[in-house]
Amino acid sequence: MSENTSFFDTQEAILQLKAGDEATFKDLVLKFQNKVFNVCVGMLKNSEEAEDLAQEVFVEIFRNIDQFNAEAKLSTWIYRIAVNKSLEHIRYNKRQKRFAWLTSLFGADEDLARNYSDFYHPGVALENKERAKVLHDAIDKLAENQKAAFVMHKMEGLSYQEIAEIMQLSLSSVESLMHRAKKRLRELLNDFYKNDS
Repeated sequence: MSENTSFFDTQEAILQLKAGDEATFKDLVLKFQNKVFNVCVGMLKNSEEAEDLAQEVFVEIFRNIDQFNAEAKLSTWIYRIAVNKSLEHIRYNKRQKRFAWLTSLFGADEDLARNYSDFYHPGVALENKERAKVLHDAIDKLAENQKAAFVMHKMEGLSYQEIAEIMQLSLSSVESLMHRAKKRLRELLNDFYKNDS
């Protein structure tokens, strides 16, 4: 199969997937597993959680392929599921932490700190690991939509137009999200380097 995803945007591929063709679905997983994982790990900052979530994304694709109506490209639909599942997971974790914080007030001995020291994104060179950790910590402080757009553009190389289709936003909304994300990251990183010097 060629490096582009055009086969999976053909009617033939969609029909094979909807018919439950195992070989086509395996090809789909092989084609998109790294892309889905990179989006999830970029959003979650945790490789193990991202692997689990990537598997959930493909389970959802398998279960819901009948609902795919080809209004967008299949690749767009897959990215949308990955982003939405990542956002759901982040919200769930925040709810769990709030609950854990409340229980800790009543004597539960829980460590609530998140540790990113072992976080490693596959697109980051090893010698830049510490700098990447600072950047990823800053990305984690962005508003949800800003984070999603930034991760897809900077880590997955998607165009603003592709991101607009995935997030179901206008192109100008995505441009605005990216502008605000970059501005916020500059502020956060400036603060870090000022305090670090």
